[in-house]
Amino acid sequence: MSYTRSVLVTGGTTGLGFQCALDIARKHPEYQVVISSRNDPNNAAISINTTLKQNNVTFLPLDLSDLAKVRSFAEVWETNNFPPIQALVLNAALQFPNEIHTNAAGIESTFAVSHVGHALLFHLLYAHLADKARIVITSSGTHDPAQKSGLPDAVYKTAEDLAHPPPEMIKIDGRQRYSSSKLANVMWGYALDRRFQSIRRQGKKNLTVVSMDPGLMPGTGLAREYNAFLRFLWVKIMPKILPVLRVLIGSSNIHSQKESGENLSRLAISPDVEGESGTYFEGNKKIPSSVDSYDEEKQEDFWGWTLKHVATNEEELRTFELVN
Repeated sequence: MSYTRSVLVTGGTTGLGFQCALDIARKHPEYQVVISSRNDPNNAAISINTTLKQNNVTFLPLDLSDLAKVRSFAEVWETNNFPPIQALVLNAALQFPNEIHTNAAGIESTFAVSHVGHALLFHLLYAHLADKARIVITSSGTHDPAQKSGLPDAVYKTAEDLAHPPPEMIKIDGRQRYSSSKLANVMWGYALDRRFQSIRRQGKKNLTVVSMDPGLMPGTGLAREYNAFLRFLWVKIMPKILPVLRVLIGSSNIHSQKESGENLSRLAISPDVEGESGTYFEGNKKIPSSVDSYDEEKQEDFWGWTLKHVATNEEELRTFELVN
């Protein structure tokens, strides 16, 4: 079959990403849906194809923590000659609750995967985006201290602090690194939207970007670094008592992976949100993001830091800026 468009879902082999990819593949059998993660031990692509009795889902390995491997992934994308990208779903994330972890380049791992790897991936695949392509960023309500999520409040001073935490930030609760990375996601999305607006004014591609909080989703792989008891509660018990959790926590923003996956899919492909850009969603509702996320000076500082750390030369730096 000749596919008309492609969709890439990072972290697409399990949990939220898997459910998002499943929904997109079901609704658009004419799309080539590519799911990526470091590995695919459960043969997620085969599982989706078998469930749907289709063959439009493909797995490609991607390690977002390693920028060299992100570049290799982009080369493989070129080699496969996939059709233009209709939706780029930047979903993959991880969380280390205790001691700090860094990647091979010395960048804190939560930030490296949630933002730095995704940013480079976007820039390398930018030329393959279709007109009216959508960028969808999986953020989290934990980025907003006003939501009182139970995680330590997100903090953004500089991107450099997130990438290479100074001594006073080395021993903080690792979950704060996660919430702060999700604040960074939203800020980067707003900076990207300003550039998309400029591109549209120039009569070039009509591109959009939104961020989404999928809510609390027990059972996902996000807790894989927790101890055995907490992993057991997260994977085996909590998914079965969602109504109880909503009452105990006092929030309706607690969902199954399927519910949140379909909300993420909606932002990627549904006609009813076509044209939405520079906005933040909690599930299927558009809401304000955190107060800190709207600081344009910090957004631009973050954008500039990102370009300098993902571009390898002056030519790439100019290209990645997107707007002359």
